[in-house]
Amino acid sequence: MATKLPETMRGQFLEAYKQPYQLCTVPIPEPSHPDDVLIRVDAASYCHTDYVLAEGQMPGFPNSFPHIGCHEFAGTIVSHSARPSPDAVRFKIGTRVGVTGRAFHACRECFECQGCKDPIAEDEKGYSVHCTRAENNGISKDGGFAEYAVVDSRQLAPIPDKLSAAETAPLMCAGITIYAALKRCQLGSGDRVAIMGAGGGLGHLGLQYATKMGFKVLGIDAADGPLSLARSLDTGARIIDARSEKAADVVQQLGVEDGKRDLGEKGVDAVIILPESQAAFDYGMTLLKSHGKCVVVSFPEAGFHMSSRDIVFRDISIIGSLVGSNRTLREMLNFSADHGIRAVAKSFPLSGLNTLVEDYHKGGGGKLVVDMSL
Repeated sequence: MATKLPETMRGQFLEAYKQPYQLCTVPIPEPSHPDDVLIRVDAASYCHTDYVLAEGQMPGFPNSFPHIGCHEFAGTIVSHSARPSPDAVRFKIGTRVGVTGRAFHACRECFECQGCKDPIAEDEKGYSVHCTRAENNGISKDGGFAEYAVVDSRQLAPIPDKLSAAETAPLMCAGITIYAALKRCQLGSGDRVAIMGAGGGLGHLGLQYATKMGFKVLGIDAADGPLSLARSLDTGARIIDARSEKAADVVQQLGVEDGKRDLGEKGVDAVIILPESQAAFDYGMTLLKSHGKCVVVSFPEAGFHMSSRDIVFRDISIIGSLVGSNRTLREMLNFSADHGIRAVAKSFPLSGLNTLVEDYHKGGGGKLVVDMSL
């Protein structure tokens, strides 16, 4: 066990739904399970799911109040449990790691842990991000909006030297989510992909990943701030204001550029739906070529209405995408480091979390991060 740790820490707690966070001082948690490690949190990123949870829109979660949110964070390992597992001891004291929210204490036994059939979410037998019995940092158990956190060593990914903790934290949910969604599109170099919500936290990362993967990219949004952010990235993606350009017109323009005559050949090969908006879903479906793929990432309370005609007569495939495996997580981190992909982020101190939430509701795009060094 590490020594010279303080006895207490500060954390931002939800004490009820629809209430501001409360900054409190509490005892530092201790790693008790063999797979547990204790990390000093260096940065913690705010996600739309944090808002959904705080509003009470995830029935049954958190398991209890008070609750520490955040499921995308980064930190430094400071101790192991008294009897660490082989997975835990692979991470030495002082190692910088990124932490995802999924699969805290994956059971090793359920059908997911015994063999996932999804290549994007597949890890070694005995662990799965889709474990049916696992908890989730920041959702069912405490997360990263605190100075220290207990995490599962099997969740972790070493941070490449080129990335700081504040740069890594947004990648632990936003980054892996959009990266996995792009992989599920199953595109080849030169294929076309559209990203609905291109100026948001996931979308602006998706523009960077998709262009570096060699795709022809359309970024669509419908608000001034996110559109400005998407255009500022200079990725080479075509940025479209959905308020002024109709999807059907964009399809015709792409058909001319690609030399296609038949309507079914015109448009994009895949579209990723990030906003919780029926209008965004409809716009994206219109952009698709026949036999195209619609990858749905968002989960609005009312769901989406989809046309059976699109599915049957145009042979559109609609699939969901949550996150990727730990293997995919590490691939994404190394890809980000090697290609200079970074979230456009604004940082706040831990004490400023409620100010961060206020900023989130302004809808400026990008990511908002608690930087513990501030």
